[in-house]
This record gives sequence, structure tokens and C-alpha cells, in this order.
Amino acid sequence: MSTNTHIPFRKMNGLGNDFIIVDGRSEVRRFTPEQVHAWSHRQTGIGCDQFIVMEQSDVADLRMRIYNAEGHEVESCGNASRCVADILFSETGADTATIDTKGGFLACRKADAGLVSVDMGVPKFGWQDIPLAEEFHDTRGIELQIGPIDAPILHTPSVVNVGNPHAIFWVDDIDVTDLSKTGPLLENHPMFPERANISLARVLSPAQIEVKVWERGVGLTRACGTAACAVAVSAARTKRSGREVTITLPGGDLLIEWDERDHILMTGPVSYDFEGDLSVLEDAAP
Repeated sequence: MSTNTHIPFRKMNGLGNDFIIVDGRSEVRRFTPEQVHAWSHRQTGIGCDQFIVMEQSDVADLRMRIYNAEGHEVESCGNASRCVADILFSETGADTATIDTKGGFLACRKADAGLVSVDMGVPKFGWQDIPLAEEFHDTRGIELQIGPIDAPILHTPSVVNVGNPHAIFWVDDIDVTDLSKTGPLLENHPMFPERANISLARVLSPAQIEVKVWERGVGLTRACGTAACAVAVSAARTKRSGREVTITLPGGDLLIEWDERDHILMTGPVSYDFEGDLSVLEDAAP
């Protein structure tokens, strides 16, 4: 005999990067990749970029488990971190919160105008930390291109790990290529053994960069917090910008500061969309 269990969820978003968030702190919740994929599907399910489970933590206010829309667990999600932090703020009345993730420990705080700021930690630039399939001494620009060898459409990406792997292609035109087609090829390129998030970045000024993102396991997204962080530190590292920059994504702006400790501070908005219940078919004892 099977029974239907109904599990409450919140639907939230950060600049249109949207999440199904389940509270597993009082009761452990485990979901299969197939379940996550079904709920994340935009035509047949609720629809989201990432599926988030909040859990108890011995080292932080909570642990956040992150699953991409395909159903696979991933390390980090900046926009989801702000949403979960805002849930904690509303529960505790505090102005600060800590979150433990597979990609690292995050310190969060309330910022002005209803925004949330997250310390995303220190970026990793070593080829083996990103990781890459072969050794590069300088990851500010690696040998990788799309298009004719003498006139490539995309080439020489900056690569960095900010809790997950990123490749940033610097372009003069954000629409130089159809990222819905080139994104999957680059995400799964042999150079990236753990796959990668792919960004096209156009420098508007030393203080503003326009970005379009193909997110690993998700696809085109209106915003990606870790991609914004990756672009900002890579721009500063290649002298394209200063260490504080506005990243303009299709969903809106994120302010990224790479501070004197080399920590990345990401500040942006959160939004609550709606609440509901997930229906889970479970086997019951006879």
C-alpha cells in the first residue's frame, strides 16, 4: 500500500533565478534525482533552477543542500544563499546568519534597502582546484575556443572556482553567439571534468559588466550569483575592472566586492513567490 505525503515548500527567487525550498530541519528529507527533476520541470512540474533543502547543522545556523534542475547535487548557489538567509532573518529577527554548503561556509547579513549580502569566501584560481583536465599556469586566460581557428567566436576564457567551476568568455557583444546552443557544448567540454558554468561577459565600464549565463545542469538563467562573483574577480584579475563592480544580468543587478581579505561579498535582492505542498508517494507498512 502507498500513501501520499505532503511536504510544504516555499518558492523564492533572486533576480529571477528561482528555487523550490524545502525545510528538512525537523524531519530529514531525502529526494531522488528523478523527483527533483520532475518538480523542477517548467512545463510539467512547479519549475525552478535549483531545488534547495534546509537541514540541521552542527557548525552553522543551517546546512543548505543544492540540487540543479537535472536532479544532481551541486556545491554552491549564491542567489539561493540570499533567499535562505532571508528565511533565517525572518525566523530569528537577527541581522546575521551562517549557512553550511557543500561548496563552503557562508556568512550572511542584512544590507540596506532590503538587500542581503553574502560572504562567498575566497576564489580558487589553481587549475587543479577549478578543476581543469590539463595544467595551466595562468588561469586568467586558457586555450579554449569555439569557431574557426583563425577567427573564433569565443576564445581564451578566464576560469575560476567560487564554490563551483566557472569559465568566462570576454566579448564585445553579449549576443555574439546563441548561448542556448554553445552553452551545453562548453559546459560538457573535456577541459572541465566536473562540467562548468559558462558566462559571456561584456565590460561596460570599470564599474559595470553585462553578463549572460549558461548554468551547469540548469541552462540559460536570468541570474546566477556564483557566475556574478566569478566574472567580478576575473575582471579585476585581468585589469578589466576594479574590485567593486555591478554585474548586470538579465534578471537585474548584483553588487560584487572582492575585498582586501580576498573574500567575495555579493549583495542583491530576494523575493518570495508562493508556498505550496509537494506530493510524495511513499510505501506504507501493511
